[in-house]
Amino acid sequence: MASLPADAPVLSAKSGRVKTARRLARRVSRVEQRLFLAEGPQAVREALDLPGCVAEVFAVREAGEHHPELFSAAVAAEIPWHLVDDAGLASLAETVHPQGVVAVCRFLDRPLDDVAREDARLVAVCADVRDPGNAGTVIRCSDAAGAGAVVLTGSSVDPYNGKAVRASVGSLFHVALAIEPDTPAALAALRARGLQVLAADGAGELDLDEALDTGLLAAPTAWLFGNEAWGLPDEIAALADHRVRIPIHGRAESLNLATAAAVCLYSSARAQR
Repeated sequence: MASLPADAPVLSAKSGRVKTARRLARRVSRVEQRLFLAEGPQAVREALDLPGCVAEVFAVREAGEHHPELFSAAVAAEIPWHLVDDAGLASLAETVHPQGVVAVCRFLDRPLDDVAREDARLVAVCADVRDPGNAGTVIRCSDAAGAGAVVLTGSSVDPYNGKAVRASVGSLFHVALAIEPDTPAALAALRARGLQVLAADGAGELDLDEALDTGLLAAPTAWLFGNEAWGLPDEIAALADHRVRIPIHGRAESLNLATAAAVCLYSSARAQR
């Protein structure tokens, strides 16, 4: 396993290379360069496992010593590994207690036609989801449930936002991702690939348990999830084949977006298996 050279130069927060990477904290810079930052050993590990994803890595010496497999993977893939001091690393990280390593990664999203492939039996569609934590958690739940893709539509949050990347806990590097501003066009494309569209809607005409019991969820499905505050507009929900509500057996008013997505995706995963 490769080891860090003792005399490797250490970059500071004032280094030009660090300053260039730091600009990726802004969405305009991310979009312009199609690059984003992934923070922490778990995210960097998953990014390094994806060929061609990582452009360069910044790490304090202690992180390289504690996670030699990351350094070895970077060396094997000929990915630049830059030692930085604590202030330099902190300038790249968004967390209060940085975990010592940040990777500059290339964008992962692909055209919707590539993502909505014919063998995808389960897809999550986020329409106008604004909270990065929710978006990242839906990506994580989709990965865990075995979904083939996640599609962000409308004015949904940037999935490369630092909070969204962290909330995905590495799943951003596992699940096919598409970004499509036109929600109706996205749903039409998925339906053309043989997926039914089910809208998660608290006022839906169909109960999730009923959908599971009748075998509806066994079919290839694109689950449509709406905004955290106002859900799905009627004109968007009307595009679904069915509007499905999650039964509330206790006194809770409702479930939050990420929890509802987990319940719906796992229900489909169970039925399809």
